[in-house]
Amino acid sequence: MQFLLIAHDATDEQAAERRLAARERHLAQGPSLIANGQALFGTAILDDEGRMVGSMMVMDFPSRAQFDAWLATEPYVTDGVWADIQVRPCQAGPLFMAALGKPTTPRN
Repeated sequence: MQFLLIAHDATDEQAAERRLAARERHLAQGPSLIANGQALFGTAILDDEGRMVGSMMVMDFPSRAQFDAWLATEPYVTDGVWADIQVRPCQAGPLFMAALGKPTTPRN
């Protein structure tokens, strides 16, 4: 089951410092998430000045419970970087799935 995660950072004075402090741990989990087929795509959300103010990820987990278990350990969550997290079920298009070497059968 695929999930679209859109997370906006906190806006307090220490928000950018928390993001920077957690960033290496956040990025370090990427290779294993990609290798396990759990992370399909991710990007930083930027403000008009080019500063990182959030994140967008498309994740693939067998269930929402397993996605939530991963999310509870995500450094940007545990370190209070993300303040507003939205999660929606989604389905990546067949061309993207084929490019990732994943099945292209749509889920109903």
